Amino acid sequence: MWELVQETVNYIKNKTNFSPEYGVILGSGLGSFTDDLKIEFILPYHEIPNFPISTVAGHKGALVFGTIHNKKVVAMQGRFHYYEGYSMQEVTFPVRVMKYMGVTKLIVSNASGGVNPNYKVGSIVVIKDHINMMPEHPLRGKNDERFGPRFVNMSEPYSVKMIDKVKEIAKAQNIEVFDGVYMGLQGPTFETLHEYKMVKVIGADCVGMSTVPEVIVARHMELETFGISVITDIGSEDNLQSITHEEVLKAANAAEPLVRQLIKELILQY
Repeated sequence: MWELVQETVNYIKNKTNFSPEYGVILGSGLGSFTDDLKIEFILPYHEIPNFPISTVAGHKGALVFGTIHNKKVVAMQGRFHYYEGYSMQEVTFPVRVMKYMGVTKLIVSNASGGVNPNYKVGSIVVIKDHINMMPEHPLRGKNDERFGPRFVNMSEPYSVKMIDKVKEIAKAQNIEVFDGVYMGLQGPTFETLHEYKMVKVIGADCVGMSTVPEVIVARHMELETFGISVITDIGSEDNLQSITHEEVLKAANAAEPLVRQLIKELILQY
């Protein structure tokens, strides 16, 4: 893994000569954040050595390098999911690459199903913690100490300082945001009614099929991490309807301008 990461990092550095401070992973329907960047380079995933290729609709599949004023950013337009058939090491490979390109702060976004009764479709949730219910762990296997320790402290997976900054920004701009605990499940099926009930009983507010592996690996390498979710469907007896991926994208697209604004201001102010 170490050699693969270094090979990829060297390729990207030779192509771009760009050292980003912020990494951003853009989830379903949130790919237009790159419009806020003054773009300097775009590298399609299929051109990057050792990179997987995104197969999900709504995920464009490119690394975008650019600046927001004086802040250097690399954004992933499209992420990789365990349900696509990738290993957890492949899913999280780009996070390791970002670290060795110079990234110190990671922002992760996603679309998720809500079980908190205060949420509605389009609600924006700042992730304060997560529950990992995926069947595989990205750190399973022999640990390479060059990346990080064998046992990772997960007492603060999502940076409290970054959370406080986003809440401050949201208040100043009159954007409603909620706190929430995110549960990661394998997918690709949407949850049944009783799976949604399980999510709620266990103590989560929303549920999705991504983010958790990336955050675990980010913390393994001591990247400061922030997570944000858009609620695209509500999992309750009253609201459970026939949800499709197209409807998820539609709901995420509707909330996207506000999420983009929060991410942009976080990068500018933090």
